[in-house]
Amino acid sequence: MRTTRTAQATVMALAAVALGACGSTQHASASHTHETASVAYAGSLEYLNEHVIGPDFARATGDVYEGRGGGSFGLAHDIIAGEISPNVFESIGGAPIAELEPRFTRWYVTVASSPIVLAYNPHTSFAPRLAAIAAGRAPFTELFSLLRTPGFLLGRTNPATDPQGQAFYEMVELATVRYHLPASTTSAVLGSLENPSQVYSETSLEARLESGQLDAASAFRSQAIQLHLPYIALPAAIDFGDPADAATYATASLTLPDGSVVHGHALTLAVTTLGRHDQGAAMAFVDYVIDGAGREALAAGGYTLLRPTVTGTGVPHVVRTAVARADG
Repeated sequence: MRTTRTAQATVMALAAVALGACGSTQHASASHTHETASVAYAGSLEYLNEHVIGPDFARATGDVYEGRGGGSFGLAHDIIAGEISPNVFESIGGAPIAELEPRFTRWYVTVASSPIVLAYNPHTSFAPRLAAIAAGRAPFTELFSLLRTPGFLLGRTNPATDPQGQAFYEMVELATVRYHLPASTTSAVLGSLENPSQVYSETSLEARLESGQLDAASAFRSQAIQLHLPYIALPAAIDFGDPADAATYATASLTLPDGSVVHGHALTLAVTTLGRHDQGAAMAFVDYVIDGAGREALAAGGYTLLRPTVTGTGVPHVVRTAVARADG
């Protein structure tokens, strides 16, 4: 009941922010008849998109909103395979969108970022020690000893399909070097890359944590804030949240099951349109996120807003205009 009430309070607070900004968000809504914005989004956006941004976008524009969450790379692979056909894609980082180029799009706009944290269940028997680390009453490095404790239930997402899963794995690697932890720390804490006792879908991970099935789980700070979960903030050099630390993040890497090697990068939120159907609604949604109430909702939901940055070519006029407005 506590979780339900806090979630309802969060929805009301975020919706109030979004509705308060509606007057500046109808830029792209008057130039087309009502259509459907079909949005494939990184699973970490599920709460915000389904409870705040999606419904408020529909009210502000008259368009229909439909959403589907998942790991960003997994969604990109589903789009390539023709299993889903969204007309908007919100991805963690530009790499999943780049996999769709040039067949589905040639551009994306980076709009925000969020560091990873370790969220924990306040009712777990480990909560007092986790809270002490979060509050700075215990050394941060004790976290990695705690995560190795037999019986500690840690959850994370799949590095093969999700950028958050990659970053969490690489975070432990960076911490091992930076804090001179035992060389076995990564394998001892995480096990194999796709350890079935730790890896869950991004859209189910926090629900498992809230229900007590896990003691702690990887999360974006934005998710922890929206769901009122206590969390341990990580030092900036290992939290993958600041593009200015990109060179440090890139020193960590992992090899995926298909043999490809990925290096660490800042966890930014990127958006683009796809395909040809209902492009009026697709453009309106992207406009809403870049320079409308959606942008305000991202900030209220714990994201760090970035100066919108375009990557690629062939950017539609509506999107270029929204970027210019946000930049001005």
